[in-house]
Amino acid sequence: MEDNYSYLEDDDEQVPRIRQVNKTDQPGEHRRSIGEHQGSNMKYLIIGAGGTGGILGYKMAKGGLDVTMIARGKQLRAIWGNGILVEQQWDHNVDSAPVKAYDTSNYYDDPDVIFLCVKSYSVKSLLPFLRQIVKNDTIVIPTLNVYGTGEYINSKLSKGKVMDGCMYASANIKSSGWILIHRDILRVIFGPREPKDYDPRLHDIERDLISCGIDAKLSDTIQRECMEKFSYISPIAAAGAYYNATVADFQRTGEPRAMLKTMIREIMTLSYEMGYPFEKDYVDENLKVLESLPPDATTRMQRDVAAGRKSEIDGLVFNVIRMAKKYNVPMPAYEMVAEELEKKYIQPDKKTN
Repeated sequence: MEDNYSYLEDDDEQVPRIRQVNKTDQPGEHRRSIGEHQGSNMKYLIIGAGGTGGILGYKMAKGGLDVTMIARGKQLRAIWGNGILVEQQWDHNVDSAPVKAYDTSNYYDDPDVIFLCVKSYSVKSLLPFLRQIVKNDTIVIPTLNVYGTGEYINSKLSKGKVMDGCMYASANIKSSGWILIHRDILRVIFGPREPKDYDPRLHDIERDLISCGIDAKLSDTIQRECMEKFSYISPIAAAGAYYNATVADFQRTGEPRAMLKTMIREIMTLSYEMGYPFEKDYVDENLKVLESLPPDATTRMQRDVAAGRKSEIDGLVFNVIRMAKKYNVPMPAYEMVAEELEKKYIQPDKKTN
């Protein structure tokens, strides 16, 4: 299952400070040190160097884009020494790509495009950094699991052009600076929530990503596409935690599989009432994804809540209940699961209102 990693807190280690690039400087100097790329000459920043951010940064660097990553601690030091290392699980092929990397305290450049690849619980603490680097024409593309992140970030920034986005990937950190890819998939979908938010540079971003071998799509129905991904991420995380289940429990006939299907249908109904009807049955689509996964796999949220770590339970489970109330959509399966998970995992003083 998709397994992201996030980087938020500043590291107290002394790190080199990035040189502020003048607008009159010749673009592409860093790119040509990695590989030729006849593209948009835009500067990209990826915040988060875990599973999704790491593989995205690797692909963009290999493709010759001017890309910088924000990381911290051991991950940051490993990237300095070896670049981003990527291993394919199916054949154990290992490759690497040099990439610029800094922590939030030592990045002072002006990126044209920011990809936000962190966990939802990390977003709030990243807002001061975003306010520091986002200018009026900076494009921000969140690719988080939780629906509505773009709208939330947009409400907290006074500058920039914040889009919505989602990413399909199956990767996690194997060790510092080392990303393990489980399935050969990297799809990035992004776009404006409203026509008024459209920017012609979005087409340049799409072309840049495609030139790097990334399955990229500029969508004019991004909210529906984000909900389509959410229809997998949220139900499997919630049901997995509720039943303490592995993928095998959802691959065979039984109560966990029936609950999962019901929860997917509830998300489809919610999306319809929100004005974003799905174009196909995502119960079937999501079950096809499950069939391709290892039977012993579990979700990151499930592992995090079981271990008492920070998790995305609020965005993936409890926020669904809030959305259902907002749009007056009955979601009995979600309500039952959310109530049980709240009793089991949420301390009274940590509940989110």
